Amino acid sequence: MTVVQVVGERVSKGDAIVDYEDKVFDDIQAETGEKAYIFMHTVPFEGSVGLVNMLTATRVRRKGFDTSIVLFGPGSLMASASRGFPTVGDEAFPGALGYNKQLQTFMNEGGKVYACRFSAAMLYGMREVDMMEGVKPVNPLDILDAQLTARREGALVMQTWTV
Repeated sequence: MTVVQVVGERVSKGDAIVDYEDKVFDDIQAETGEKAYIFMHTVPFEGSVGLVNMLTATRVRRKGFDTSIVLFGPGSLMASASRGFPTVGDEAFPGALGYNKQLQTFMNEGGKVYACRFSAAMLYGMREVDMMEGVKPVNPLDILDAQLTARREGALVMQTWTV
């Protein structure tokens, strides 16, 4: 077996290993009245999809879009206010409350969060009172109607489905 020799200097903390300044697309900002909907049917902590979509939703909100996150299926679990260990609100390891913190940041900055009460209650036994303050529980029929509303409004729509 041949071992490849890597020639160069070892990187140091704070070094950039790619060109972060080279931006290809225009920095688009929302025009007055533009909306965005981010639909998430994803299992919390089963990958980065949910957190990445929340970060994207926050960035879209900061660009001026009237932005809504719609959580359904396992995504409704991301709005749980009863997360923590050993007690509620305790972060057992760094990042354990990342979903809650990012949703709270999003709502603090004017974003709206909706969570399907069917998936929360029927599938996971989570009551509406167990959802984070500021999250609006919705009827399962609202999930489709939110999508149709977004279509009528000509809104930016992002959808993530994972199982």
